[in-house]
Amino acid sequence: MAIRYSPKERVLKALNHEEPDRVPIFITIVPQVAEQLSRLLGIPEYCHADSPLAENRVSFTELLVAMGNDVVGIGPCAPTHSPTRSIGNDLLINEWQIKFRKIGLYAEMVEHPLAHAETVADIEAFAFPEALAEGRFDLARQMVAKYGKEYAICGDAETTILELSWYLVGLEKFLMDLAMEKDYVSVLLDRVMHYSLGVAKELVRLGADFIWLGDDVGTQKGMMMSPQMWRAHFKERMRHVISELRRENPAIKIAYHCCGSYSQIMPDLIEIGVDIFNALQPKAAKMDLKTIKDTFGAQASMFGGIDIQEAIPFGSLADIEQEVIRVIQAAARGGGYLLAGAHNLQADTSVEKVVHLFQAAKRHGSYPLPAD
Repeated sequence: MAIRYSPKERVLKALNHEEPDRVPIFITIVPQVAEQLSRLLGIPEYCHADSPLAENRVSFTELLVAMGNDVVGIGPCAPTHSPTRSIGNDLLINEWQIKFRKIGLYAEMVEHPLAHAETVADIEAFAFPEALAEGRFDLARQMVAKYGKEYAICGDAETTILELSWYLVGLEKFLMDLAMEKDYVSVLLDRVMHYSLGVAKELVRLGADFIWLGDDVGTQKGMMMSPQMWRAHFKERMRHVISELRRENPAIKIAYHCCGSYSQIMPDLIEIGVDIFNALQPKAAKMDLKTIKDTFGAQASMFGGIDIQEAIPFGSLADIEQEVIRVIQAAARGGGYLLAGAHNLQADTSVEKVVHLFQAAKRHGSYPLPAD
């Protein structure tokens, strides 16, 4: 009789480059998809986190484990004293003092609290949130208590350095100031890093099996900055974060998220301690999943890779089936693969297709895999 693993066992075995009973799954979704799944599954109540930096990674757990996820995401939420709130005229403001406007399906950033920043004093005058503020990890503790023995726990600390920094300043200004090496930039990067590290350490302490770090430095065609610039400003800071997390737990696995093309810095990420490459956006340049697996698969696991830009939202059910087969054949042999979208499944994906994606993943992911 074939061995059947628990979801946690399945994930940990795969991340240790071994083949469990089937390829583990960690699909994430947006609220509109959650609403459809809720009606389909008859699960009216599910968690929807007030988490300005990790909302879709740590919400909808009850729905997703019912569908077949092997991983439960936990992460930082807004603290008790500073929830995200409406300030009228379709505007929201979060604890970082970033203002959003509801535009269509999404809330878009429209005001950045450090848009005026020019000096170190401007950064020092800003009231950064506390990583361990009261209430920030209440939901995470509940999820670990409920699911931690059976399911793998992923601690989400994405937007680790670069992204949160530009959220505060604004993307165009921040990248210009980074290139000009204005004095305030390094101070801001360090303050953001300190916050993210505080969050990630607490997620390790709460029982995360792997920590999900990352910053989007890629576009469809290449990196948004040169590899040299990334190395100058972000590589050593990320190395510091990873080394400090391994002080908390030497066995912790580290995943790194980046949308778009980032193959140029994958050797650097392995060097500083990254164990798992995530997003693996298939439509981006030089991000062929099989090539990355063949090149780096002995050193890093793959997490993601399913095309949510075309195949899943706009393809037929047969196209979705073929997309699942494609990623499994490209990355799952010998373990080392966690099946997931290259990002959250978006509102343009029907519930029928979401269900079919999970079913196909289970149907085609059983080990041993068939020959190519």
